[in-house]
Amino acid sequence: MTNHNGWTNYATSRVYNEMFKYMDPYDSIPDEQGLWPRAGLPVLTLALREYVQDLVYEAGGGDGNIAVDYALAFLSEVNWFEIAEALFLEYADAEDREEYKKDCTNSVNNVL
Repeated sequence: MTNHNGWTNYATSRVYNEMFKYMDPYDSIPDEQGLWPRAGLPVLTLALREYVQDLVYEAGGGDGNIAVDYALAFLSEVNWFEIAEALFLEYADAEDREEYKKDCTNSVNNVL
């Protein structure tokens, strides 16, 4: 098995390292609706994906460009939830992190 620095796959590792490693999503990604961090990881996951896809469209000139198509194909392999979770655990306030960890523990206990 190939090592991707602890990430699911190469695409996830590459996008995290090049786009988000030193970025506080709560300061850097627009949140017009004021949803995070309280809305949780699903909202952050979608916001991260849309943020990167918008950058690809802008840099590549939009639809119909083969470079954009290849970039979007690469991005389809990214585990966006994994990146969102890592950023959430890094940048969310302590109260939100503790609540998330409790929810994870409760979910695991309910499965067992």
